[in-house]
Amino acid sequence: MQWLVALVVGLVLAVLPPGGTFRDDDGNHHEGAIEAIAAVGVTRGCNEAGDLYCPDRLVTRDMMAAFFVRALDLPPTGTDFFTDDDGSPFEDDINRLAASGITVGCRISKPWFCPDEPMTRGATAAMLTRGFGYPASDVDRFVDDDGHMFEAEIQAIAAVGVTLGCNPPVNDHFCPDDLLLRDAMASFLARALELPITPPPPRCTILPADDAWNTRIDHLPVHARSEDYITSLGASTTLHPDFGSGVWPPGSDSPIGIPYVEVDAGTPDVPIVYDAYGSESDPGPFPIPPDAPIEGGPSGTGDRHVIALDLEACELFELFDAHPGPGSGWTAASGARYDLFSSALRPDGWTSADAAGLPIFPGLVRYDEVAAGEITHAIRFTAAQTQRAYVWPARHFASSSTDPTLPPMGQRFRLKASFDVSTFSPDVQVILIAMQRYGLILADNGSSWFVSGAPDDRWDNDVLRELKSVPGSAFEAVDVSSMIIDPDSGRARQP
Repeated sequence: MQWLVALVVGLVLAVLPPGGTFRDDDGNHHEGAIEAIAAVGVTRGCNEAGDLYCPDRLVTRDMMAAFFVRALDLPPTGTDFFTDDDGSPFEDDINRLAASGITVGCRISKPWFCPDEPMTRGATAAMLTRGFGYPASDVDRFVDDDGHMFEAEIQAIAAVGVTLGCNPPVNDHFCPDDLLLRDAMASFLARALELPITPPPPRCTILPADDAWNTRIDHLPVHARSEDYITSLGASTTLHPDFGSGVWPPGSDSPIGIPYVEVDAGTPDVPIVYDAYGSESDPGPFPIPPDAPIEGGPSGTGDRHVIALDLEACELFELFDAHPGPGSGWTAASGARYDLFSSALRPDGWTSADAAGLPIFPGLVRYDEVAAGEITHAIRFTAAQTQRAYVWPARHFASSSTDPTLPPMGQRFRLKASFDVSTFSPDVQVILIAMQRYGLILADNGSSWFVSGAPDDRWDNDVLRELKSVPGSAFEAVDVSSMIIDPDSGRARQP
């Protein structure tokens, strides 16, 4: 056990990279232990979605009961030991804890458990000693527990390596009266259960944080051709949210926006047959289900984009003009696979599923990010007329015109900082602020100022229509040349 404890100690104290089960413990010294107890079902997180652990929250006595019941698989009991936990979501756990002899309650004279009282480190030592049956020890490790009511239990858990102390690197204090936090609780339990602790895998993000899509451009200069580009797009033409809830036209099978499907390791790879731009496409197979949603619906005649997002492997798969093929495969005009951990661009001159040779998904407005209150990426949009040229990070053009007053593919625009967004609904404010900070990227030919997003039944179409009051004259083209580190990489110089 000693070698295992040493391994656990080293890994728990290391600062781990972002990733793993929970979103709020990245970099926490106890993150490895949190991952370990999550892997065996001792914790399910602190929110309904199960993606938060709340490492800085105090451990209450009822919460401690749940931890112990799961850690030790304590059996149920028909006895109701306490009167002050009736109706508590943890009442069953509390009764199991009492039946096992790990707790006798919080008041000698009353049948109380005090479920809402926070745990101290000393009381935790007592429960750990009783629960795991640790023997007494004569070794006095700490100078601050002498005469403490839980001194014997503190010495017991120290002797087996379940505690290291509270004042690293000296660790000659235990801090018995300090209140216990959920992150430290994870380390106590991971060591007690002798769980092998490994750093969590990196969490998938939609391209790296320093990718061009995810970099703010509100500090960059206005492009020399800004007025020409705005005129060509339409200074009086307004934004159009090309996404929303429901279908359009009514009664059709066409969702409003560019849909996508989430896949995982269990999704079978299927063959992809290209019938137009195969030489500029990534070969299959791709994990795209036969019933994946299609832009415009199954009977649509437009771009028919199909997007599959694998957040486990952190890969993105996109098809243009996609049609279900024979068997379970797909036929498409073009397609691309993206490693979302990488900012590598497609080969120079290659298309993708989008005219600009860029990924589509990173530029979609998605309901969940708007509901969370912030969009932290540029937004995809289209223009009726474009130039036979492309600028970083785009890799492909889709025009025969050499008119320099037309914007090239990949051109970045932003909503002017002077534009007042305060009069708009909160959800629309989130979108407009993103346009000021991260801007728009011209990615395809289409109606001018059409802004791309993912369909979602939670969108309020009436609210989204507020975007139609924002004119093209409220925007300006941006010169992003100073962001380029390597012309073959989407990695951007940060402000």
